[in-house]
Amino acid sequence: MAGVNKVILVGNLGKDPEVRHLENGAVVANFSMATSETYKDKNGVRQTQTEWHNVVLWRGLAEIAEKFLKKGNMIYIEGKLRTRSWEDKEGVTRYTTEVVGDSMTMLGSKSDNNSGGSTSDAKPDNSSFSEKETEIEDADESDDLPF
Repeated sequence: MAGVNKVILVGNLGKDPEVRHLENGAVVANFSMATSETYKDKNGVRQTQTEWHNVVLWRGLAEIAEKFLKKGNMIYIEGKLRTRSWEDKEGVTRYTTEVVGDSMTMLGSKSDNNSGGSTSDAKPDNSSFSEKETEIEDADESDDLPF
């Protein structure tokens, strides 16, 4: 039986995407994304725990990220975990684990007007994008989630 490597995240961008256009024509976008969980501790005090994730998008998704994603935007990402290694300047092998996105849905921003204005080519919130498809599909707008 084959293994499963699937990640689903809903959270906010911690910074604007850093986009690079490589010599071979490929486009790659990197950004950090925060997911938060709220719980009550043993004293009944509400606590929030935030996890930070490094996200990588390639090709068409990277181009969409470059045009439309900004710090604070809330997005839904589906992808897989990848760990890569490299040698730093001192010759030490370093490792990082990243979420390589396969599909993305823009859900809005932390504060809808945090950019101070809008542009005429901005995509509407709740737009879905996939590496496998070039169509934009509307996300389910149901707030009736079971969790």
